[in-house]
Amino acid sequence: MTSSRTTPASTRPVPPILPQRMRAWIGTPDGPDLRIVALPEPAPDQALVSVAAFSVNRGELNLFRRRAEGWRPGQDLAGTVVRAAADGSGPAAGTRIAAMNDFGGWARYAAVPVDRLAVLPDAVAFTEAATLGVAGLTALRALRRGGPLLGRRVLVTGASGGVGSFAVQLAAAEGAEVTALTGTHRDLDLKALGAHHVVTSLADTDTDGDFDVILESVGGEVLVTALKRLSAFGHIVVLGTSSGRTASLSISSFVPHARQTLHPFWVFGSGEPVGEDLELLVRLIDLGRLRPVLGHQDAWERLPEVMTSLRERRIAGKATLLVHDGA
Repeated sequence: MTSSRTTPASTRPVPPILPQRMRAWIGTPDGPDLRIVALPEPAPDQALVSVAAFSVNRGELNLFRRRAEGWRPGQDLAGTVVRAAADGSGPAAGTRIAAMNDFGGWARYAAVPVDRLAVLPDAVAFTEAATLGVAGLTALRALRRGGPLLGRRVLVTGASGGVGSFAVQLAAAEGAEVTALTGTHRDLDLKALGAHHVVTSLADTDTDGDFDVILESVGGEVLVTALKRLSAFGHIVVLGTSSGRTASLSISSFVPHARQTLHPFWVFGSGEPVGEDLELLVRLIDLGRLRPVLGHQDAWERLPEVMTSLRERRIAGKATLLVHDGA
């Protein structure tokens, strides 16, 4: 007679007892408001994550006046799975992860689609991983638009920001000759990140010659000038207008008879699998080939002050907020 073997009750994993309510930042027209709300109810393909850290993106600063009160801000986060996805996909409870959500990341807990997260090695800190979503994926995917980078000349404008500091490193790691254009945070050592030339103007003598790939995030006259420096078969990827100035472009802005390509780029909807690209960035950090620039770290209750510092361009790289339990 055979008998089935069962795991003794004392050795079975005990699911954590989770609170029914939590703290979370809620969007209002006046900015984020820290409130007590219900714990998220994950969809079958979502894991429930205890958030350890999240980062703020410059593009998130202007969303509050445009959205109805009650929305849940927060895209980039890192933490630990406390409840695995009900459909059996994704990592198990207890797994450390990084993720890019559409919303809801500025909270004690977040529901994350399993295809929007990456597992973290022990050596990669939550504070580093929380920077990767929007900024890291934007830099990675924008550079892809330019094709292979080995031996090519790459210009990164806004190089001291979150996207720019990632782009400088990723382009240099692929063998490009990188020129970093920065208007603020000139004390940030961009050459240590891999830049071959660091300039504050495209009129600088170090920038003689044309660029094969340009990542442009400033707008205004910087965009107009950058176009004039694009090689005949080059690619320029337009990421934003951090200067707030529009550019006046016409057919004469481009090199006559050239085959230049202009790519308007938004990371959401760009087409590449989020989880796979996050895994790539995490692996590069683990290998020591990528170093997020942590320009500011603070407790998550100080989010409004950190947002003000970002608006005033007092922070280089990324701003990371540390989440903890509290009343």
